[in-house]
Amino acid sequence: MPRQTAATPWAPVWRLMRLCLGVGVVATGCAYAWLWHDGAPMRWELLLAVAGGICGTLLLTGALMGLLFVSNRSGHDAFVASGDPPDADRPDADNNS
Repeated sequence: MPRQTAATPWAPVWRLMRLCLGVGVVATGCAYAWLWHDGAPMRWELLLAVAGGICGTLLLTGALMGLLFVSNRSGHDAFVASGDPPDADRPDADNNS
């Protein structure tokens, strides 16, 4: 059985992040073209806000989705799911309700 390195579960995450960045750049370009065609004043504040909003949202979405993939593929989800459920019959449990 080949040894799994720490970078193995992260490889799809970086691929997803590159995809999100590429989609963000294309979407930002389309938004710039639409704003220019619409006659909006193309000030640097507007350009920065549009790029930050579109690329930032896509990159944050990709990062959170990637963390879910890593958690599932590395076995953390299965480990947490196999834990014992809380026991109401324990003497240290708070049963004042």
